[in-house]
Amino acid sequence: MILPHVTDAPPLVYTDSFDIPVLLRDRPARRPHQQWRTAKHKPWPAMATFPQENGWYAPTTTWREIIKAAIEVGRPVSYMFHRFPRLANSELVARVAPLYAYMGQHDVTPRHPLPQTVGRRLTLNGVYEDATERTAKNAMGYRLGMTMAEWACRALLGLAQTWHVENGGPIPALRGDFQDPKRKLPDLWGLHQAENQYWLIEAKGGDVGQGALDNGLAQLAGGSKILSAYAHRRVLIGAAVRPRDDLFLTIDHNQHAGGKPLTQWGPAAPVEPGGPEDYIGDSDDALMATARAQMLNFLALRSLPPTRLRTVLVATDRTLRRHTPGTLAMPLERDTETFERRARLRAEAPAAETPTLRGRARAMGLEEFLTGRIPGTEVTIGMSRRLFAACELVHRADLETANSTPGLRAEDQRYGDDPMDEEFEGEERRGLRGIWYERQEEESPYLKPVVRRAYERAEEGTWRGVLGTDLEPRLDVEPDAGRLEAATAETYVAVRGEGLPHST
Repeated sequence: MILPHVTDAPPLVYTDSFDIPVLLRDRPARRPHQQWRTAKHKPWPAMATFPQENGWYAPTTTWREIIKAAIEVGRPVSYMFHRFPRLANSELVARVAPLYAYMGQHDVTPRHPLPQTVGRRLTLNGVYEDATERTAKNAMGYRLGMTMAEWACRALLGLAQTWHVENGGPIPALRGDFQDPKRKLPDLWGLHQAENQYWLIEAKGGDVGQGALDNGLAQLAGGSKILSAYAHRRVLIGAAVRPRDDLFLTIDHNQHAGGKPLTQWGPAAPVEPGGPEDYIGDSDDALMATARAQMLNFLALRSLPPTRLRTVLVATDRTLRRHTPGTLAMPLERDTETFERRARLRAEAPAAETPTLRGRARAMGLEEFLTGRIPGTEVTIGMSRRLFAACELVHRADLETANSTPGLRAEDQRYGDDPMDEEFEGEERRGLRGIWYERQEEESPYLKPVVRRAYERAEEGTWRGVLGTDLEPRLDVEPDAGRLEAATAETYVAVRGEGLPHST
């Protein structure tokens, strides 16, 4: 049974699709005046890696992809979030709200259109142009730059996972250098599985000119001084946009030679790009990396009242949703197995009780992902039961670490009336975060097998057991028709169709 709106013939065009012009080059240069409209673009290569040729490209993405990138990029979860999980919702709102507030869309007719493009691009809306102060524009530029760097590196270029530089740096011995506030350092780093080398990434966003890109290059050079012994790639991404102009990306990149070997997540180097989620069944390191990457989303779900939680059905076969070039998450319109089995379940048991529906769904090869809407947004996030159980164990361990570490304990916090010197306070907070990351690293070898057991046992468990409540979340057999869904092997994201950027 194939539903009439589902096709496997590329290109797949969705209601939230946009073209993102991308200029690939090897050094910063002046802003290319209107070339994103007039240049002859090339299709992005099938493999998620750097194309062989510099020049203009025109990949297509969805608003779901951009929102997923926004909620997964940024500063790592701190001990404060573990103590007060509701703060995770506030952080997620801060990451997506500027995009909803200031982004718009418009139709374009490029001089040299590609057959796979949709003729629709992102831009800034009238609120940004006429009603926004300079400081708010700067904040929007930072968030846009980080979001598009995350999307470009992971969806287009095959990077496994980005990590904020405050995470401590890719090499534990160099963690202190990467946390030194006096150094000019890039925003993000990552490990590219296919290339088997580190990446240093600097993101710029807004009205990006050559001056901003030159500053970004200096920040990358500062990171290279620390990683000089290791082969790594430097990537500078500018998300450039002005009112009434298209959003386009410049990706400036170069190699830094080095000779020290790196450690893979999996048992052997994969032949295709992928992320830790793709190797989660074979590697404890991959499982821990996935749990860490999804901790903010987990805490947001954990803090919601049980009555606000729902479960949705997706196909049990995770290979259908492996990371593929050009995507961070598969739009579920493309997942014919999920759509077909959902429809069959509704047809066979339209009035069945929830326990019966859950049993039939499992027999049909469907599993439940826990979901919840981020308060104050049109975004719904979710994850599988087994990933939720793994995150729960990591959360408990981190909370125990925070409560037992001098300096992080509640009784060690200072709450004086006199304002502390801002620079001193910033240094103190960075020092505490450094202690936090070091304790996490020390506990990791003991935590991995415990997290693995929780992950595997949750496969046959119940939501009551995982959530520790008497009330199971409601099963949405038929999600709202206005919801645009996407999923990976272990995670879920959805947006509302009416919440897409308005036409300008």
